[in-house]
Amino acid sequence: MRIVSAKTLCLYSVPVTEVQLAAHHMIPNRPPVLAHERFVADRENFAGLDLAARFERIERTNLWGAATSVSGLGSEDPATAAIRDALPALLQRLGARSLLDAPCGDAGWIGRMKLDLDYTGIDIVPSLIEANSERAARGELAGRFRAADITRDALPAADLILCRDCLVHLSFDNIVRAVTNFRASGARFLMVTTFPEWDANRDCEDGDWRALNMETAPFNWPAPRELINERCEEGGGGWRDKSLGLWRLDELPDRVRIATGM
Repeated sequence: MRIVSAKTLCLYSVPVTEVQLAAHHMIPNRPPVLAHERFVADRENFAGLDLAARFERIERTNLWGAATSVSGLGSEDPATAAIRDALPALLQRLGARSLLDAPCGDAGWIGRMKLDLDYTGIDIVPSLIEANSERAARGELAGRFRAADITRDALPAADLILCRDCLVHLSFDNIVRAVTNFRASGARFLMVTTFPEWDANRDCEDGDWRALNMETAPFNWPAPRELINERCEEGGGGWRDKSLGLWRLDELPDRVRIATGM
């Protein structure tokens, strides 16, 4: 685990939070995660499906098992409270005037926030975009929505891309494609889910779940400019390091060394 020194911190214009400074040890005995367990139980039904069809099946069957959001437990109100508290001030500090939520899922939590910027939500599942657009037309959600695949489609321009709870469900190859696409969009900043106290990044099938620490191999990203700890309570606190990290896209490594094996 890379320990960030005070000397390193002073290089950044946006402060790294106290949470990152405390993240110097690994959490033992991680509990199982529902999204992974349910994917494993349903794996045979994903055989032969492309990326869009995989996430369409997840949405249609509510595979991730949340009661109030087809986007999973991490999108329910209790799980997003810390982000909802911290995000407006962070966006203001960055001077961000536009945000691309990629993917937006059902936009349940962020769609209700009154953010003073131009918001666009994209998702690979057309039925989610249709539902979000209908809710936006009724004034229940703010912003605009469109169907898009973050790994291959041209993306709308934005100051900041929010990619929460997504890369953890993608294979290494598709993570590389997505981040390359994010960079090509011209965005300045990227916020991504990361687990700073995780030290065992592994590949997975698209649609499955595993934790990722974006500062370790095969990604080896620099320390984030800021880290929002989500105060995750899933698994009795066994995933309490779940965080949203903020990076400048032009500071990320150009290449990722993909480990062989799944």
